[in-house]
Amino acid sequence: MPYIEALVPTIVVALVFWFVIRAVSNVDRSERAAEAKVDEQIRLSAQHKDNKSPKSDN
Repeated sequence: MPYIEALVPTIVVALVFWFVIRAVSNVDRSERAAEAKVDEQIRLSAQHKDNKSPKSDN
């Protein structure tokens, strides 16, 4: 029984660490996806403005 009592805190800390790292990883992944979506919208908006602006035929 003393072996189990000695291992339980280590296992609990390892599980907490794993959950925290997983949460940080998920947040980073969703932030990157949202940033890519915004970048794409900005690129399309700029492209749309370029197509709308009058072009000079010199």
